[in-house]
Amino acid sequence: MITVLETSPLNTVQDCGRPGYRNLGVGSSGVMDMLALRAGNILLENQPDDACIELQTFPFLLRFDAPASFAVTGIDADMELDGRKLLPWSAVTASAGQTLRIGPPRNGARGYVCVAGGIDVPVILGSRSTQLRGGFGGLSGRFLEAGDTLGIRPGGASCSGYAVLPPSVALKNGNDTETPGVVTLRFIPATDYLLFTEQSRAIFRNCEWKITPQSNRVGYRLSGDKLQLTNPVELRSYGIVPGIVQVPPAGEPIVQMADANTAGGYPRIATVIEADLWRLAQARIGSRIRFQECSYEEGVDAMRPVEAWLENMKLMVSRYRNSCMRRESGKAGGKK
Repeated sequence: MITVLETSPLNTVQDCGRPGYRNLGVGSSGVMDMLALRAGNILLENQPDDACIELQTFPFLLRFDAPASFAVTGIDADMELDGRKLLPWSAVTASAGQTLRIGPPRNGARGYVCVAGGIDVPVILGSRSTQLRGGFGGLSGRFLEAGDTLGIRPGGASCSGYAVLPPSVALKNGNDTETPGVVTLRFIPATDYLLFTEQSRAIFRNCEWKITPQSNRVGYRLSGDKLQLTNPVELRSYGIVPGIVQVPPAGEPIVQMADANTAGGYPRIATVIEADLWRLAQARIGSRIRFQECSYEEGVDAMRPVEAWLENMKLMVSRYRNSCMRRESGKAGGKK
């Protein structure tokens, strides 16, 4: 059991989401940064979809009411366990009564508190994720508040003391001309790409777009030069998934995110590839982004280094875990 001692709005329980219900008007929800959750669960030898706490506002303070191993991924921030400084992206074991404090991030926008076994809240439509607009999932379908208690499911590992390089260091997106301070996102031209003027397509690829304060888990609204269609069109509503870039009549793009609408009708100019969605999730309000066109094949291939990084992490954790077990076995044998 853990108890939330201090929090601001927007922090929720999330997992990998609930796909398969968009035809019923239910979005997938789930974490914004899937890579951070997968990494945290690997560090703790959890199941891939075990639930965590997604942090969007800081500081955040919780108390471990029972011994537990945990990892905080997604961000680089000041983190302390009873005043002892911790490394991000590392596995740590807390004793009962110890408090974890996470300050505002130096890098990144969203942090993920993963615990061995995963956060234990009811499974609704196959997921523990919080669906804020529907008011269900997570902890009563709402933001976490001070005084909330969360159970921890059995499982996971108790071994700790190891850390990994964050993906911002370990993974590059293949763009050798990336501008410092600008997040580059690779995209595949979408269904309505050619409906936009040639000039607008060039603007989309070359403009440095700014993430506006109107952005949230539903979508990131971008500001920059206006995009125009060659001719006005009216489209039938179509299904939406995270990563689709729509262009409303005002001409400024919206990138659909984890809480994306299930259907829409604005023209689609692009789709951000899956391998880069975590980069956008970790971009703060006011950040600048640039779109880089790639082919479908390049978009698929871009997941290979991501999966390799995760597989290498699994191997590292397994080796460390086995080393811990051998040391403990040696100590037990020595006592005899």
